[in-house]
Amino acid sequence: MTDLTVKIPVANPDIGEEELRNVIEAVKSGWISSKGRFIEEFERDFADFIGVKYGIAVSNGTAALHLALVALGVGPDDEVIVPDITFASPASMVKVCGAKPVLVDVDPNYWCIDPNELQRHITPRTKALIVVHLYGHPAKMNEIMEIAEDHGIYVIEDCAEAHGAEFRGKKVGSFGHVSCFSFYANKIITTGEGGVCLTNDAELADKIRMLRDHGMRPEKRYWHEVVGFNYRMTNLQAAVGVAQLHKIERLICKKREIARIYAEELEGVRGIILHPEMPWAFCVYWLYSILVNSKEYGHSRDELMRYLSKHGVETRRFFYPLHVMPPFKTSRDFPVSTSLSEVGMNLPSGPKISGEEIKYVCSLIKKFHSST
Repeated sequence: MTDLTVKIPVANPDIGEEELRNVIEAVKSGWISSKGRFIEEFERDFADFIGVKYGIAVSNGTAALHLALVALGVGPDDEVIVPDITFASPASMVKVCGAKPVLVDVDPNYWCIDPNELQRHITPRTKALIVVHLYGHPAKMNEIMEIAEDHGIYVIEDCAEAHGAEFRGKKVGSFGHVSCFSFYANKIITTGEGGVCLTNDAELADKIRMLRDHGMRPEKRYWHEVVGFNYRMTNLQAAVGVAQLHKIERLICKKREIARIYAEELEGVRGIILHPEMPWAFCVYWLYSILVNSKEYGHSRDELMRYLSKHGVETRRFFYPLHVMPPFKTSRDFPVSTSLSEVGMNLPSGPKISGEEIKYVCSLIKKFHSST
């Protein structure tokens, strides 16, 4: 439930009549678990939207990452490169596989993994790298894929925050060996919980599908070929996802319109650095994000967040860098991710937010600045 003091939430889903009709149809059909027409339709249509051959719907985005790593053979003695600033799931799943996450700093201009840093941290034990398209902005996929090919390592794209984002006109999720998406309730499209693995490799798709379904061979029921997992999406979730896909282009346009208004309203506010979009990128602004330079703005990021909260505006701080948290702690320096984490914040960006609400948020940011 939403906190009653919150007037403008940081995110909210756009759920309507089509989602309700589909769920009712699924309930009436009796197919409410992991079989039913909506699952295959959602897998096919989402893969088509991204431009990839095969989709395997799963229970959540973290499960998608786990399946991708296991299917690619990642295990003990392997290293997997992960950006230092991201939600913890990628690094956590590397450790669940018994491998070592090798943390790499990000580019200060667009906040995704820095190809130069990536290159420096490849070793003979590097098996894969996970690219996170942070807050809806694509990573620099041409350089990343070239480096990976030169060194013979797998690329997993974590697109949980970047449905429909593009690098040089091609959608993220269509570059790597496997891509993983989340459909949590605050994502651009949602199935409540849920996720998907995408790949162009038929053999890899079959392997992921088998691992998702307890390691059973599809043609020999109850014969477990490998140790697997129960990571299946339900037909009820897929029913919501099918309806959400019908509006994904509109939702992406809404995200970009939200970003446009924020940028227009906050342009020129001293100490506020706006959410980037590089010339080669099509950013989908999952959460519109800003950096707060306290010396120029007059208040810290945390002070601004508290001020907005008092006025009913929910915000989020940037993710903590992985290297400071107990499971992934290292003494190495990560100047960019450390700095971003200390000054970055996410503003309300849900599809239901109005232009007037965005302008209200911006007026508070400007007012608090002028109070210095």
